[in-house]
Amino acid sequence: MSGVQLKDIRKSFGALEIIKGIDLDIQPGEFVVFVGPSGCGKSTLLRMIAGLEDVTSGVLNIGGKDVTYADPSKRGIAMVFQSYALYPHMTVAENIGFGLSLAGRPKVEIEAKVRAAAESLQLIHLLDRKPKALSGGQRQRVAIGRAIVRNPDVFLFDEPLSNLDASLRSQMRLEITDLHKKLGATMIYVTHDQVEAMTMADKIVVLKDGRVEQVGSPMDLYNKPATPFVASFIGSPKMNLYSGVAAEGLGCKTYGIRPEDLTLSFEKGRWNGRIRHVERLGADALVYLKVEGLGDMVARTLGGAKFQPGNIVWAEPDATKEHRFDL
Repeated sequence: MSGVQLKDIRKSFGALEIIKGIDLDIQPGEFVVFVGPSGCGKSTLLRMIAGLEDVTSGVLNIGGKDVTYADPSKRGIAMVFQSYALYPHMTVAENIGFGLSLAGRPKVEIEAKVRAAAESLQLIHLLDRKPKALSGGQRQRVAIGRAIVRNPDVFLFDEPLSNLDASLRSQMRLEITDLHKKLGATMIYVTHDQVEAMTMADKIVVLKDGRVEQVGSPMDLYNKPATPFVASFIGSPKMNLYSGVAAEGLGCKTYGIRPEDLTLSFEKGRWNGRIRHVERLGADALVYLKVEGLGDMVARTLGGAKFQPGNIVWAEPDATKEHRFDL
């Protein structure tokens, strides 16, 4: 296992600076997720770690070695991309072992490593199949297997689940998390999906406009967001945020409360509003309100609660869960 350290890493294309001085310390064996909206720089940063993008300035260390300008093959990394990039004429076994074959490794070694990777990814029964006979999730597991046999110091994942449907994404999240536990390897994973970040990461790095907004465990970021941006990006549905005149009356520049930290009542509460819509999700329901003096608000309540569109209700926040930014 190797750690990864970034010291004032910057990336510019001409006069345009994309990555604006990032400092990170990723410990050996950590599963770290880079998350943020499109264009925030997360994939560019990952590609810089991989050596697929040049570093404009700063220092990049992997395993205690300066690899800032090292060739990708000398960095001890393996990368899994969004596209599977499998060879259609090769079997699963041949695809997994292709890199080892190119390196001239002995056939016995290749077979042993391919089988070990296939067992960890539940691909043993598929080793003789071609990619066209596989599902999307199985193809992505083959791509991961191709990375495993290289025995890298660091695994890099660039939105590997984006091409899968919702049920397969959920399954693959579990499989990649289990794989991390089995291998104990350092993994850096890029996604725009905050659900993937929350469910998979030991540590989340939230990026915005080429800068780090906040670093922390999933629940630290959820419970103690440092900025309104992090508060709105982490959590589904997102935190209710109010600024300007509405927030001034609440003692801050921006006020936030999560939907599950609101209690709705027909009798009393801090704010009064009219229900616009109710989404019943089974055990839970999301109630969308128009609140006087604040505007739109979302509250999470029990699925069987008898709230209906058009009802006038009161919303009471949990005083211990309120967030006030820029006091």
